[in-house]
Amino acid sequence: MASLGDQAVLQAIFNPNTPFGDVLGLDPEVELTDDDSRFDPVLVDQAKDLELQGISLAESGNVDAALETFSQAIRIVPERASGYNNRAQALRLKGDTTEALNDLNKAVELSGGQGRTASQALVQRGLIYRLNQQDQEALQDFRQAAGLGNRFARSQTTLMNPYAALCNRMLTKMMADLRNPKPPPSPSV
Repeated sequence: MASLGDQAVLQAIFNPNTPFGDVLGLDPEVELTDDDSRFDPVLVDQAKDLELQGISLAESGNVDAALETFSQAIRIVPERASGYNNRAQALRLKGDTTEALNDLNKAVELSGGQGRTASQALVQRGLIYRLNQQDQEALQDFRQAAGLGNRFARSQTTLMNPYAALCNRMLTKMMADLRNPKPPPSPSV
């Protein structure tokens, strides 16, 4: 498996709107995994290997080959959510948000809205909804992903709440004023 640094780079590539270094955007105290126990472990390993190949292909700029590789992984274990989530990321790189949404919907459905893949898929789908100005749908996905421990989703939920955003701006200004106080006005003579 890739190191945390490698995972952070992949995260930045596949989810450019997440903070760099925030691998998966997950709270480090929340252990999120996908339950692959219902699938043949040999087939899961084959699918995972193909997904890693797809990520490498996408990293090298060969998005079309990555898409085909992710599709192969899906054909091996069609009821596993991860392949759909990864293919959606590649589709986003190609600018095909319609097909990406279809794959993200399938990933959320297959994951039952639970686990690492659900968290990633919900955030990706929420970002597409925001792009399409479907803020209620985006907020719903971000809230669900935040409930899974996704810090990025939590921050998006806060940003989308107008009252919280106003409080955040006021608090940020107050903290900046405390850190960099303005000198008192000069006395006039």
